[in-house]
Amino acid sequence: MAGSSHGHTPAAWTGVIISFIGFCAAGVFMVAANPIGFWAGVAVIFLGGIVGLAMKAAGLGMPKESEEMAQARARAGQAQIS
Repeated sequence: MAGSSHGHTPAAWTGVIISFIGFCAAGVFMVAANPIGFWAGVAVIFLGGIVGLAMKAAGLGMPKESEEMAQARARAGQAQIS
C-alpha cells in the first residue's frame, strides 16, 4: 500500500480538509439545534468534494498511470511472488 501513494496529493488533502471542517461545523450546529447552520455545514462538505475534483481536473491530483507502467508493475508483482 505504501508504494501507491494513494491520496497524497494537494487535491486530496484540500478536499478532505474542507470536508472535515464542514463535518465539524454541521456536528456543532446539530447539537446546538440550529438547522440553518447544520445545512450550511453539509453544503461545506459537498464544497470540499467539488474543490477536490476541480483541483484534480487542474492537474493537482494523481496522474493517470500509463499502460507501460501498469505492465511493469504487474511484472514486478509476479517477480516478487516467484
